Amino acid sequence: MTGKVRQARDLIEGQPALIVIDIQKSTFIDDSETRSIDNMPGYKQRMIAASDLVDAAHDNGVPVIFIQEVHRPDLIDFGRELDGNEDVHCLDGDPRTDVAKEEMGFQPGDYVVPKRRYSAFFGTDLEILLRGLKVDTLVLCGGLTDVCVHYTFVDGHQSDYFCRVVEDCVGGSSVAAHEAALKAMEYLQTGAVQPRSTVIGAMSKYGTSR
Repeated sequence: MTGKVRQARDLIEGQPALIVIDIQKSTFIDDSETRSIDNMPGYKQRMIAASDLVDAAHDNGVPVIFIQEVHRPDLIDFGRELDGNEDVHCLDGDPRTDVAKEEMGFQPGDYVVPKRRYSAFFGTDLEILLRGLKVDTLVLCGGLTDVCVHYTFVDGHQSDYFCRVVEDCVGGSSVAAHEAALKAMEYLQTGAVQPRSTVIGAMSKYGTSR
């Protein structure tokens, strides 16, 4: 452990935005025993819990941005994504690829950013949207903790955003991978990993201070 004295940061610094990563219809309508992407036990319940964050964001003037992984049906934009454990997934036109708007409480005024790769920043207009909204703090929920959430966190961190991840509203490909990713994100920004109740409390405080 280094002897560095860390600067204390608030959970929400400046203007926050809630980034809902890849909570799509497949989580709720695909009960196949064998799936194209592995999910840790309790994954669906963790995604359902994220709807509380969406409600709190709506109640307190926090912009909500839904990230949607989507690929062309001819598979041309998968690149190296199928070289690992994942099978073909999130094809455009498949009902399972749609954002889970009803389940998550999507409202008019929320944003949807489609992406072709893991990070929500890579090849998307997320950065333009965040600049337009004057966002300082990214609050991340969704999946997978060890893939799309982690890589979005890293890109946000490298772009100098304050990044927070809601530990009980993200789910990984396995429990071990989930826990390792949370540890890796906490390493980058001390205090980044927070429980849902604490994040909702911070959103409420932000809402009353506006």
